[in-house]
Amino acid sequence: MRFDIVTLFPDFFESPLQSGLLGKALAKKIAEVYLTNPRDFAFDKHRRVDDEPYGGGVGMLMKPEPIFAAVESLPVLPRREVIFVTPQGEPMQQPLLKEFVANLDQIVIICGHYEGIDERVLNLVTREVSLGDFVLTCGEIPALALLNGTIRLLPGAIGKEESLKLESFETGLLDYPQYTRPPVFREWGVPDVLRSGNHAEIDRWRMQQQIERTRTRRPDLYQDWLEQTGQLKSDEVNHESC
Repeated sequence: MRFDIVTLFPDFFESPLQSGLLGKALAKKIAEVYLTNPRDFAFDKHRRVDDEPYGGGVGMLMKPEPIFAAVESLPVLPRREVIFVTPQGEPMQQPLLKEFVANLDQIVIICGHYEGIDERVLNLVTREVSLGDFVLTCGEIPALALLNGTIRLLPGAIGKEESLKLESFETGLLDYPQYTRPPVFREWGVPDVLRSGNHAEIDRWRMQQQIERTRTRRPDLYQDWLEQTGQLKSDEVNHESC
């Protein structure tokens, strides 16, 4: 899969793209990442990429011309999305990343700065995506999150692909707690069931932990899971009988 990041700060991505899973995936050509700076397409003598907003207001906006030129300079693969990362977009959730992997050959990500972008840039955009209900100083942070979350789902990126099926959100539930050596650290011990060797009991315990952890930490996900698995009515009955 090809990723094109349109960013005023290409240096932001240098270390992450050389480290860990991302670095390995790029080295194996599982994905390709290209960085394009809109400033290279600003042709006035000051190479300006921002200007004051019409109607007044605080701060500056990114101008449309350099962004359009930057995006239009890129190759166009058959299955492509042009994404603007913004708090106003749809939530960046696991099903969305899986959709990208299944359906796309190319993702172009436009990183905003200052107080935002000229609204006309959205004529380039096919999808707006949000990292969450908060504001950051730049679009590079959510762009990197999208990049990481998508590339790790590509075939060959994870050594044990089976582990992807056991992660949080894959079954609609959060992950279960996990432990490694030593069996006792300070006053905290590993649950006996995990050391029992009884795999049926371990699976049962893990499922119970997933359900309870999701119920207490993410009631919204828990309700969705109940509805999807048809357990909503039985759960209501169980709570009423407690």
